[in-house]
Amino acid sequence: MSSHPEPPAPPPPPAPAPPPAVPEGLRVAAAYAWRIVVVVVVVLGVFSVLGRFHQIAVAVFLALVATAVLRPAAGLLARKLPRPLAVGLTLIGSIVLVLGVFALVGEVVARQESTLAGEFHSGVDRVERLLEGPPFRLSPHALSDVQSQLGHLLSSHSSAVVSTALTGAGRVIEVFTVLALAAFCSVFFIHSGERYWAWFRAELPSRFRGRTAVAGRAAWRAFTGYTHGVLLVATVNAVLVGLALTLLGVPLALPLALLEFFAAFIPLIGSPIALAVAVVIALASKGLLVAGIVVVLIVVIGQIEGHLLHPLVMSWAVRLHPVVVALSVVGGAIAAGVLGAVVAVPLVAVVWSMRQALRAPDADSGADRPDGGR
Repeated sequence: MSSHPEPPAPPPPPAPAPPPAVPEGLRVAAAYAWRIVVVVVVVLGVFSVLGRFHQIAVAVFLALVATAVLRPAAGLLARKLPRPLAVGLTLIGSIVLVLGVFALVGEVVARQESTLAGEFHSGVDRVERLLEGPPFRLSPHALSDVQSQLGHLLSSHSSAVVSTALTGAGRVIEVFTVLALAAFCSVFFIHSGERYWAWFRAELPSRFRGRTAVAGRAAWRAFTGYTHGVLLVATVNAVLVGLALTLLGVPLALPLALLEFFAAFIPLIGSPIALAVAVVIALASKGLLVAGIVVVLIVVIGQIEGHLLHPLVMSWAVRLHPVVVALSVVGGAIAAGVLGAVVAVPLVAVVWSMRQALRAPDADSGADRPDGGR
C-alpha cells in the first residue's frame, strides 16, 4: 500500500479589514471639496487680474464683438476689393452708421424739447393728483417738500457734486480710450485674426495643439452665434418698442427704442428695466391709461423674447437653460456691475461649448484644419 502525501491545508481566510477611520462618503466629499476650492481660487485670481486691467479686457471683448459682427461683411467686400481696403470700409461704414443713429436721436430730443417741458410739467401735476387720491393719500405738499429738500441737499453738497462731475468727465475720457483701443484691435482681428490664432497654437506644445484647435473652433462658433443671435433679438425688440410707443404717442419713442436695443444685451432683466423707463415717461406725459398699455407691452415683449425669439434664434448657437442664464447674469452683475451682466452669458456659453467639444470622441484626433481653427 503506497503512501500519498496529504494535501496542503488551505490558507486561513484573510482577516477582515478594519473599517476606515473616515467614512467613504466624507472622503469623496473632501476630494471634491478641495478641487472646488482650487477652481474657485483660480477663477478669483483670473477675475482679480482682469479687474486690474479691466480697460484692456473690455477693449478686447468689444473688439471680438465687432469682429464677430463685421467679419462676414468684410469677407464679402474682400471678394471684390483688397482685404485691407475692405476692412477699412467696413469699419468706417459701421462707425458712420452708429454716429448717425446717435445724431438722429439727439436731433429728435432737441426738436421735442419745447413740447416735452410742458408735457412733463402737466404730467407731474397729474401724478401728484394721483398720489393724493386713494390708495396713496399723500399730503398735497409732500412732493413739493421733497423737491425743496433735494434742492437744499444739492446746494449744501455742491462741492461733492462738482467732484462727481469731474470724475464723470474722467470716465468719459476713459470710455473713449477703451473704444479707440477696441477699434484698433478690431482692425487686426478682422484682417488677419486667423494668423494670430495660428501663431498662438504654434507656440503650444505639439500634444496640445489638436485639442486647442477643437476648443478654439467651438469657442468662436459659440461666441459668434451668441453675438449674432442677441443682435437680432435686440433689433427686433427695439423695432417693436419703437413702433408701439410711436403709435401710442409717447414722446422720445426713438431714444427709448435705442435704450431697449442696448438693454436687450442683458438677458432677462435688460428689457424690463428699459421698458420701465418708458412707463415712467408715458405716465408723466400721457397719463395712467397709456402707462398701463406700456406695462402690457412689457409683458407681451417679454413673452415674445422668452418663448419665441430666444428659442428660435439662440438654440442653434448656445444651449443654456434659463436658470443658468439667470444665475450667470446675476453673478456677473455682482462681480462686475453692468459690464459683468453683459459678459457673463457669452462667457458661460463659450466655456460650455469648449467643454462639450473636448468631450466629443474625436477631440483627441488632432483635427487641425487649414483654417487654423478659427
